[in-house]
Amino acid sequence: MSEQAKVVHLFQRQEHLAPVNVPLQTAYDIEQFLYAEAELLDAWQFHDWLALMAPDVHYWAPVRVNRLAREMDREMYPPGTAAHFDENLQMLGERVNRLHTNMAWSETPPSRTRHLISNVRAHTTERDNEFDVQSSFHVYRTSSERHQDSVIGRRFDRLRQADSVYGFQIVSRTVVFDMATLLVKNLSLFY
Repeated sequence: MSEQAKVVHLFQRQEHLAPVNVPLQTAYDIEQFLYAEAELLDAWQFHDWLALMAPDVHYWAPVRVNRLAREMDREMYPPGTAAHFDENLQMLGERVNRLHTNMAWSETPPSRTRHLISNVRAHTTERDNEFDVQSSFHVYRTSSERHQDSVIGRRFDRLRQADSVYGFQIVSRTVVFDMATLLVKNLSLFY
């Protein structure tokens, strides 16, 4: 089962509520990494943000649909099917480069954002240097004179310890938006 399929399974089965089992210092370091990442995104330091990605990163957001309670296990599309985005390092790099060309019309003028990260929970994995991390996010964005929107959801990350200024790399990220219909103009930014 792929990492993304595991995330969909965990989300649907609520197994993500397991007790946190990482040392306190590691949990703190992971939180600080996520907060630093949020600051890079809010400051439009996208090339520095891209450096946080592992070479084998997978960054995706499955489409979510409203279901009856008895069908909740099918609320998210499985890996390889419908997704808001499904990217690797090269694709993320192309998006970052495009944002700096002044040709990304959805970001002219550039959005001002605030990434708020909370409810961070870290778990050990089968690898000593990797951790599964769940967090909640609220991305507030304003652009032009009167446009503003909010996107709220959860992230399921696989982080790998790295010899870098921030101490970790993002190996995979699954973004699960709380809303089934995204009421935003575009998804040109990162979550």
